[in-house]
Amino acid sequence: LIIKNDSLLFEKYYNGYDNNSRTNSFSMAKSIVTALMFKAIQDGHLENTDQPVADFFPQFDKSLTIGDLSSMSSGLNWDENYYNPFASTARAYFDDDIREQVLDLEVIEEPGEKFKYLSGNTQLLGMVIEKATGKNLSEYLSESFWKPMGMNDAALWQLDSEESGMEKAYCCISSNARNFAKFGKLFLNYGTWEGQQLLDSAFIAKSSQPGFKETPHYGYGFWLSDYKNKEIFYMRGVLGQYVIMIPEDDLVIVRLGRKLIQREGGDKHYKDFYMYIDEAYKMLDHAS
Repeated sequence: LIIKNDSLLFEKYYNGYDNNSRTNSFSMAKSIVTALMFKAIQDGHLENTDQPVADFFPQFDKSLTIGDLSSMSSGLNWDENYYNPFASTARAYFDDDIREQVLDLEVIEEPGEKFKYLSGNTQLLGMVIEKATGKNLSEYLSESFWKPMGMNDAALWQLDSEESGMEKAYCCISSNARNFAKFGKLFLNYGTWEGQQLLDSAFIAKSSQPGFKETPHYGYGFWLSDYKNKEIFYMRGVLGQYVIMIPEDDLVIVRLGRKLIQREGGDKHYKDFYMYIDEAYKMLDHAS
């Protein structure tokens, strides 16, 4: 999908999919959980990004904050290996009690010092939001964004098990492309949806700024890029799911699927990220 200036300029589906087909967000959910964190701050359930995780789960080091979880700088001993069946991420995907797994984690490096991408960060953040609001993540997402934004489909958020009932906060929201695009528009418009300020613009600004000087490719819950000398922030899933926001051109690009073109060298952005942006601008040039 390509949306510019509130107009849907391009929409195409493949392999039997259409505009009602649900597909898995994978790690794009991390950006949505960060939005829920900021909404919980706005609603008074959380104090600010400096609030200690220990306020909700005392077993964690008091130096660990909810902002550290969102900015991927927790220092937790989580193994982010997708190909080892015994690693933390694989266990989180298949185990039936993800809370138990996360609450066994320990801080082994100084929190808030450096970026290290860990799905466990977002899972713990989701558990904090659940405890702070007294609502499960699905319910809070529904009342905070899904219903106010008039989503055209009831999404599904995968649980660890029916007995536990904990959403896999780090991944696995299933919805259609247009609904994911609406989130792109919400973030692009700095929290405003059809004249209503659903999320304070300061929170979006914070999300779209680097958390650390040494790692300018990530902010709070969003990937960042200056490709084509433009400020770009985006949501990304492990199999090439993207919602890309380019404020300068009032542009949202959505790509969903199941294939990722691997990155090269030390580049933090995958090759297809650049390709989708290039193709979108070619289409815009042809349309003008």
